[in-house]
Parts: sequence; structure tokens; C-alpha cells
Amino acid sequence: MRFVLLILLFCCLSTRLPAQDLEPRTYSNIPVGQNFLGVGYAYSEGEINPAPSVPLRDIEITMEATVAAYVRSLDLWGKAGKFDAAWARVCMEGSGFIDGQFVAGDRCGTADPTVRLSYLFYGAPAMDMKEFRNSPTDRVIGVSLKVDLPLGDYNNENLINSGSNRWTFKPEIGISNRWNRFSYEGALAARLFTDNDNFFGDVTLEQDPLYQLQAHLIYDLAKGRWISLNGNYFWGGRTSKDGAKGDDLQKNSRIGLTFALPLNARHSLKFYASRGLITNIGNDSDTLGVVWQYRWGP
Repeated sequence: MRFVLLILLFCCLSTRLPAQDLEPRTYSNIPVGQNFLGVGYAYSEGEINPAPSVPLRDIEITMEATVAAYVRSLDLWGKAGKFDAAWARVCMEGSGFIDGQFVAGDRCGTADPTVRLSYLFYGAPAMDMKEFRNSPTDRVIGVSLKVDLPLGDYNNENLINSGSNRWTFKPEIGISNRWNRFSYEGALAARLFTDNDNFFGDVTLEQDPLYQLQAHLIYDLAKGRWISLNGNYFWGGRTSKDGAKGDDLQKNSRIGLTFALPLNARHSLKFYASRGLITNIGNDSDTLGVVWQYRWGP
């Protein structure tokens, strides 16, 4: 029973991690016809603040993820757009105490793949590379829709799964403003969940929308390098099991840094780090990651 309770906490954690997105330059314009292939690694460790009804204390969690992603810039009705897709493999390990007794658990598997379509409807006309270099933009406004497909590893006999067995939709609107070497970005999103009707114990898991604000302050350095200070705040996401509401309403925030380093015209590295700033329910963790990216196109 104690092991099951810890694994339940893992399951709740895995549904919350995507809400911690800190993605600078999502709504920056790029030339159309460009392709980007990325491979990344992320490591996260920290503590868990469980819901009051969960009898767990001193919970520690570590997670490792490897991810592959593809991005293509598009011409959408004369405006710039992007399509991107990503798929990851995740390993989680955690431990804690219940009534003074130590418990632990771990699990590895593929996560739900994600796809996203972005459309920059203001300040970002579709341009080739030459036009783009000669026509800088100061303000861009766009929208995007990100979808998590229920194709990750899932078994309803386990409470911890890397897949979620449900669809997730994240509509978002964002704005980017440029002033000399600085860029200021902001975005508002809502993460909408379908029901998981095959949850552990043959119950139906429901989750309320999870809302998110992001903000980024970006400074362009010499030779294509840039650094960004990132922050977000997300709230909502209360869960229900067979109609019984949980006491896991989230009101959390994170802060982080991103540094982009071009290696040459085709290859680049991106380093990022983040940590929990305010965590009332969920994981209060530190995360480090790196992404290698290769670009090709006209």
C-alpha cells in the first residue's frame, strides 16, 4: 500500500511537468522553408509538495529525458508559421517516507509525442532568407495549438506511466517586441485535457484546464548568441476520480535561463536551466538541459 501511494504521487507529477514550459522565442519570426532537427537531454531533481490528502513526507524525485524534435518554418497564407513535433523517453526515480517508513519507486518509458502549429498573424510576413535579413521586424503577434497524442507507454495496472492515455490540447497566444538588442515576450495559454477512462483501478480521471502565463526578457549577444531570462505562472488543473474532486489545485511558478550558442551556420547548442519559484502543489525541482540543433534549407 505504501509503495502504491508513492507511485500515485509519481503519476500526479507526470501530468504536471508539461505545465512548466519555458520557451523563449516561440513567437519570433524566422525565414520560411527552413528545417531544424534537434536532439536534447534534460535532468531534473527536487522535492514534491503533495496534496494535503496524500500521506507522504520528504519526497525526492529525479527525472532524465532524452528528446528528438523536428521543426519546419511555413508560409501560411502569406504569413510566417511553424510546424514542430517532438517525442521523448523519460526515466523517473523517487523516494519518501510514509509513517516513518522509507519507500521508493522508478519507471522508464516513452512519453506522449507532441505536435504544434504556430501562425504569426501580425508583423511576420512570409519571407525567404534574403528578404528576412533585409527586413527586421519589431513586433510579432501569433497563435499556436499544441497537441499531446496518447501514444506514450501506458498500462492501467501501473499508477506511474510515461504516457497519459488522454489527449491534451494547448491553445496559446503570444507577442514578441524588439527594442535594439532586447526582446520582450509574453504568452497566455490553457492546457485542456480529455478524460482518461482507463485509469488505475478502472476509474475515470478528469482534470480541469491548467492556465499559464509566460514572460521572457531576451538579449542578443554578438555572433548570433542570445540569452534569455524566463518566468511563468500556472494555475488550475484540479483532478477528479470518478467525479470525486481532489485537493490538488495548482498555483505554481518557475524561473529560468536559456543560452543559445551557434557553432557555425548549420549547427547550434542551447543550454537551459530552471527552478521552482513558488510551488504549493507539485514538484519543486531544479532542471538542467542541453539541445543540439541542425538547420538546413534554402
